[in-house]
Amino acid sequence: MIDFRPVFYVVGLLVAALGMTMLFPMFADLWYGNGHWFTFLQSAVLTIVFGGMVALSSANGISGGLSRRQTFLLTALVWLTLPVFGALPFVFGATASSVPDAFFEAMSGLTTTGATAIAKLGPLPEGLKLWRGILQWLGGVGIIVVAMVFLPELRVGGMQIFRSEGFDTSGKILPRAGEIARSISFIYIGLTIACALAYAFSGLSPFDALVHSMTTVSTGGMGNYNTSFAGFGALTQYVAVLFMVLAALPFVRFVQLLAGTAEPLFVDPQIRVFLATIAIIVLLMASWAAARDGVVSEDAFRASLFNVVSIMTGTGYASADYMTWGSFPVMMFFLIGLIGGCAGSTSCSIKVFRYQLLFASIKSQIRQIHSPHGVFQPRYAGRAVSEDVLNSVMAFFIAFLLSMGLIAVALGLTGLDFITSVSGAAAALANIGPGLGDQIGPAGNYAGLNDAAKWILAMAMYVGRLEILVVLTIVSLKFWRD
Repeated sequence: MIDFRPVFYVVGLLVAALGMTMLFPMFADLWYGNGHWFTFLQSAVLTIVFGGMVALSSANGISGGLSRRQTFLLTALVWLTLPVFGALPFVFGATASSVPDAFFEAMSGLTTTGATAIAKLGPLPEGLKLWRGILQWLGGVGIIVVAMVFLPELRVGGMQIFRSEGFDTSGKILPRAGEIARSISFIYIGLTIACALAYAFSGLSPFDALVHSMTTVSTGGMGNYNTSFAGFGALTQYVAVLFMVLAALPFVRFVQLLAGTAEPLFVDPQIRVFLATIAIIVLLMASWAAARDGVVSEDAFRASLFNVVSIMTGTGYASADYMTWGSFPVMMFFLIGLIGGCAGSTSCSIKVFRYQLLFASIKSQIRQIHSPHGVFQPRYAGRAVSEDVLNSVMAFFIAFLLSMGLIAVALGLTGLDFITSVSGAAAALANIGPGLGDQIGPAGNYAGLNDAAKWILAMAMYVGRLEILVVLTIVSLKFWRD
């Protein structure tokens, strides 16, 4: 029988902490002199009281660590509970959002998906704009901790290959998680401050610089305007590219860099393949634009660079409507969204290392067929990859594809067209943000979708952020058996 008290204790503390962060947008609304501040005060009180009561009622079950089953449950509950309370300011506030819209927006924020169900962003009160940024910023640091602490411990999706990378997460989970979180948080805050200063230097207002720094470093992509980055200057877009790339690299490498060890940052095979892939695709896109327009221009190169980096890192910003670029770019944007960044970063999707392990396994199988009596072991970063890691990666690929197919079918049953259903399923499950088509493409949003589709997409974001297999484990009957 699972002892739920340690799980509820941590969930309660995190809910209360989320409530405390609602005071920041409250002060923002007070500073800008609008009457929306009371919405955040009301939401903060409800959230803090509920979280505090849950934590206090479960405090007698605190232990030195969590079992594997408790860790699975905690990981699943946190990402489901926080969006419920994160949605309160959208329901009570100026948007007066419906429950499906508010939950969709909060889930999109905390999972750093970046899809929005709000049709007009410009007129929003400053507090709500800041709240959207805070949700993504909190989700970003939470994603790194989950990827580096919990998923390797749970042996999910091949993440156990990083169990000894930089941090040894074996043993008691929560105490070790605290130590790792402190190291990561220092880097994360530093990157956010640097990004905000760079945005301000590039010409953004202090408020826009702050919000966009939070949604850039978290690779979330929620901006303050419906035009995303199309209305910003060239320098601002180049700043965004730089920090989107940095946020998609393994944060453990930054920790090692600060500790005086720079070599892992430059020899990490994930980083090399990730940067090389971006370079190749940007070159292809820029060449396509030059052939299409008959001229080589900085604007076309910058548009290719910005949007390729944004989609591949899962940030979801847009500086142009790439749906008008032609069939080849549209196909490429769909595919690169399914690649993603590096493990241990804020980026999303399948992630580079899984493709590396997949290709290593295929290469090993081909060599085995060619030389049946030979022994060929797939290798990653010079080390032999165990069978359980490969099985975990293969299971993830299969689960991802099947889940995307089922979600697309479910969206089709709600009345959405084929392009919207398939691209929406991929964008939500991979936590990318924009899909394809006129409705949910880079020039659109998710506001016009029906409520059923929004619920399906919100849960797809949740499943995708938890690497799919965590959720499948929780809903299995075997998990709940003694």
